[in-house]
Amino acid sequence: MSAEPDVNARSSSASEGSAMGKDGMAALVQVLRRRGFTVVGPTVRDGAIVLAQLESADELPYGWGVELEAGRYRLRERTDGAAFANAAGPQSWKQFLHPAKLRQWRADRVGEEMVFSDEAPSSPRYAFLGVRPCDARAIAIQDRVLTGGIHRDSGYLGRRAGALLVAIECTEPGGTCFCVSMGAGPAAAPGCDLVMTEVVDDEGHRFWIRGASPEGDEILAELPVRPADPVTCAAARASVAAAADRMGRAMPETDLRELMGGTLDAPRWDDVAGRCLTCGNCTMVCPTCFCTTTEDVTDLSGDHAERWRLWDSCFDLDFSLVHGDPVRTSPRSRYRQWMTHKLGTWYDQFGSSGCVGCGRCIVWCPVGIDITEEAAALHDWTRSDTSGEAP
Repeated sequence: MSAEPDVNARSSSASEGSAMGKDGMAALVQVLRRRGFTVVGPTVRDGAIVLAQLESADELPYGWGVELEAGRYRLRERTDGAAFANAAGPQSWKQFLHPAKLRQWRADRVGEEMVFSDEAPSSPRYAFLGVRPCDARAIAIQDRVLTGGIHRDSGYLGRRAGALLVAIECTEPGGTCFCVSMGAGPAAAPGCDLVMTEVVDDEGHRFWIRGASPEGDEILAELPVRPADPVTCAAARASVAAAADRMGRAMPETDLRELMGGTLDAPRWDDVAGRCLTCGNCTMVCPTCFCTTTEDVTDLSGDHAERWRLWDSCFDLDFSLVHGDPVRTSPRSRYRQWMTHKLGTWYDQFGSSGCVGCGRCIVWCPVGIDITEEAAALHDWTRSDTSGEAP
C-alpha cells in the first residue's frame, strides 16, 4: 500500500459514503483483526487517553473527553457517550512508525572472532484506528522526511507501507488546538484508507464512513453499513465546520517562515529561555520531531555488544556536540533552534512546516510555554516602533 493513497480514485457513487452504528465500529475492529492487522487506537489508561493495542471496540474511550490548557491535561466524563470527542493525547502514532528505541545491530564473540548481525526486528502490520487530521498530516510529513532523500529510513518505510489509517474527523477541538492555523484540520485530508465522522444527536449515535483507498473500500464492503442519509451527512459536516471555529489557539496571521528568519535577535528569546527547562518534553510528544542518537552497550565480559537508536532532542546539551563542545550551549539558543526549525527552516529542508497544530507541546510543557503565544510575541515585536524592545 502506498504511503499516500489516491482518495480521488473512488467512484462518484460512493462520494456520500455510508453510515453505521456502534455495532459497525465493533465489526470494524474485528474485520481489521481478521485481515491480520494489529489494531491500535485510543483507550483510557493511567488518567489519560493513550494509544494502545485494541482487542475490541469496547476499549475505545466511549464517554470520555479531555480538558487541555498550557501545562494541564485532565480527563472528563461526557454525557453523550461519544468515543472520539476528545483532543490529542500525550502520544502520537510516531511511536509505532518511528520507535523511540530500536536495535540496529548486535555483535557476539564466537571463538576468536566477533560476529556481527543486523537483525531487523519484525513489525506487526498496524491498523491505526482514530487518526485525527492533525496526526494524519504529521504522518504525511514524516513520510516526506523518512521515505526519501538523504534521511531515508528503510525500517520506517517498511512499517509505513504496511500500515492502514482509519481517520476520524475532529468535532471537539481542545483548548490548545490550532490545526486550522497550520492547514491540518479539522477535516480529514488525503493519505488515509477510511475516513469517519462521529455523530451523536437526537437521531442516535452513528458514524459517517467513507472509503479513501482501494483497501479501505474493501474493508467498508465487509461492514454492516447503510447508504449515508442526508441528515447524517449534514450533521457530520456541520460538526466539523463548527470545530474549525472553536480552536483554542491560533498562530498569528503572517508568514511564519519569514517571521522566524527575521526575529533571530528578538529579546523575546531571552524571555522564553528564562522559563524553559530544556527538558525536551515538547520534542518527545511532537508527532513530527524525528531526531535520533545512537548508544552502544556491552556486557562486562566483552563478548556481546549492541547498538541502539534512540529518540533525541535538540534541547539536549549534547545534541549539537562537535569536537568535544556543544554548539548551542544556552537554553535561548536551543529553544530558538527548535521553534525556528519547526516553523521556518523545515520549509527549506522538506517543503512544508513541521508543525500541525496538535497543541501537544503546549499541554505537556511542565511550565506551560505556548508556541502560539511565542510566535505572537515575535510578530508583535516586528511591528513595534521601539528600538528593539518587545511591546
